[in-house]
Amino acid sequence: MVDDTIPVRPGEELDSSVLENFIRKNVKGLPDEPLNLKQFSTGYSNLTYQLKIGEWEAVLRRPPLGPVAPKAHDMKREHHILSSIHPYFQAAPEPILFSDDESIVGAPFFLMERKHGLVMDGAFPEGLIPTEGHCRNLSHVMVNRLADLHSIPFAKTGLVEISRPDGFMERQVHGWISRYERAKTNEIKELKPLISYLKKTIPKFSQTSIIHYDYKINNAMFNQDLTEMVGLFDWEMATIGDPLADLGVALSYWTERNDPELIKIGLGHASLTTIKGFFTREEFIQEYATRSGRDVANIDFYVTFGYFKLAVILQQIYSRYKKGQTNDPRFSQLGQTVKSLVTHAANVAAKEV
Repeated sequence: MVDDTIPVRPGEELDSSVLENFIRKNVKGLPDEPLNLKQFSTGYSNLTYQLKIGEWEAVLRRPPLGPVAPKAHDMKREHHILSSIHPYFQAAPEPILFSDDESIVGAPFFLMERKHGLVMDGAFPEGLIPTEGHCRNLSHVMVNRLADLHSIPFAKTGLVEISRPDGFMERQVHGWISRYERAKTNEIKELKPLISYLKKTIPKFSQTSIIHYDYKINNAMFNQDLTEMVGLFDWEMATIGDPLADLGVALSYWTERNDPELIKIGLGHASLTTIKGFFTREEFIQEYATRSGRDVANIDFYVTFGYFKLAVILQQIYSRYKKGQTNDPRFSQLGQTVKSLVTHAANVAAKEV
C-alpha cells in the first residue's frame, strides 16, 4: 500500500490530546489506544490530516491557516455536500461528523471516511511502470465518473437547499472576476481583454446538474489496477450548476504534452495527463459528449473560463503568501503561474472571436 501521508508540517500541528478527547466523546466503540496523527502531503488549500486510533481511521479537514476569502473553505457546507452526494456517488467519502468548535483544532472542521488506493499527481507510483493502456484506462474512468456525477437526480439531494442554478454562469463569471480583483497583486496586460471576452460570451442557456467544480486527476483515488475510481475528494466547490462549467474546469487541469511549458509545470511539475496515452482535451470532450449525451458545441467558452477560474484560485493563495498569511514555500512562484494561465486563457479566447 502506498503511504500518502507525511509527518505534520511545522506550523500546522494540531493539539492531539484535545482532538482525541473530542473524538472519544463523539465516536463510539474506539479502541483504548492513542491517537496517531499524520498529514496528507498534497493540496494547496485546506489542511487534511489522517487520524488513527488502533484500527479506526478517519480524515480531518479544516481551512488553511490565516485569513481566507469570504465564503471560501466552508467546512459545514462541504460536510453537507458529502452527506447529500455519498448515497448516490460512492467515490465521495462518507462524512462522519462536523464541528464548529474552534477550540478543538483552531477552526471549524469535519471528519470523513478514510479511503485507500492510489492518488497520483505528477507520476505513477514507484514500481508501477505505466503503459499507454493504463493511461487510456484512467482517461476513460475520469470521463465516465464525471458523466455519472452529472447524471445524479440532483432534485432528490440536499444540495437543492444550498444552490441557485438559475443564472449560474452569469454569477460565476462576475463572481470570479470580483474575487480576482480583491486578491490582485500584479498587473497583467492580458487580463482586460480576457475579462471582456468572458462578460460578453456568457451562454444564454445553461444545463443543470450536480458539479464537483474542482475535478482533476490528483483529486481522485484509484484501485491498484487503475480500472476504477475509489475516491474523489475536495468537494468544497460542489454545487448544482452547469455541467459544462465542470467539464471546462476539468479540462483546464487536463494538460497535454504540447501545451506551453509554464502551463504544464505551473504547479511545480507536469501533470500525469501529459504522459503518452492519456486523452487529449479534444478526446476527453468527445468521450464526455458520447457518454453523457450532452451538447458540447459551446465548450470553448467553458474551457477559457476554466483557465481563468484556476488563475483566480491560485491568485488568492498567492495573495495570502505575499501578505505573510502563509509561509508555505510552494506558493512563492504562483504569481508567475497566474500570469501564464491568464495569458493562455486570453490566447484561447482570441482564437474564438
